[in-house]
Amino acid sequence: MWEEFKKFAIKGNVLDLAVAVVIGGAFGKIVSSLVENIIMPLVGLFLGGRSFEKLFFKYNDAVIEYGVFIQSIVDFFIIALSIFVFIKILGGLKKKKEEEIVEDKVEVAPEVELLAEIRDLLKNQK
Repeated sequence: MWEEFKKFAIKGNVLDLAVAVVIGGAFGKIVSSLVENIIMPLVGLFLGGRSFEKLFFKYNDAVIEYGVFIQSIVDFFIIALSIFVFIKILGGLKKKKEEEIVEDKVEVAPEVELLAEIRDLLKNQK
């Protein structure tokens, strides 16, 4: 059982996933900082200098902090857009690599090509 676990854990996919999780966590922090410290203060300027985080609605004892919620939504959309663009770029690179592989496999031996030409000439004579 230990040997099977070692084979599983050492496979490239598991290591790639672990690296992706660590990088994703760091990327999330960077985007959150971007939204909190740069984007939302700029939006606050358009709202008349009010801090976006401090927007809230109070009803009796309940406080609904919708500014923080909107900030989280902006975080989400920036992260989602970044991931979408990254996946599109990777997909394009993968597609280009697959096309190169297909082009390499299309090469036909000269004898086969000559036989195909002879066959086509014989069909045209009939």
